Amino acid sequence: QVQLVESGGGLVHPGGSLRLSCAASGSISSIYAMGWYRQAPGKQRELVARITSGSRTNYADSVKGRFTISRDNAKTVDLQMNSLKPEDTAVYYCNADIYSRSTMSRNNYWGQGTQVTVSS
Repeated sequence: QVQLVESGGGLVHPGGSLRLSCAASGSISSIYAMGWYRQAPGKQRELVARITSGSRTNYADSVKGRFTISRDNAKTVDLQMNSLKPEDTAVYYCNADIYSRSTMSRNNYWGQGTQVTVSS
């Protein structure tokens, strides 16, 4: 089994900062890429930022220059969110592209989500 566990969500004022963290655990052989998606009420889930095992990153245009994705080690991914806006309010989901030792296959995995609310 593979699990992704997020932490770090919460309530913040506009202009504030939050840092999200996600840790992968379980029967993992390799992690090819990790990323963050978000889903606001009534909207589709969208990519926020993604980072490959080779540290190549890509960001949604709406967060460029404000959010930074990083991986301190092979099984964790962080999202530093600065200059937060009310439109950043959403449930943020960790995502990872993982080759599992137990299933001997490559699959996409999701965390349970963490709420980020930007409000005055």
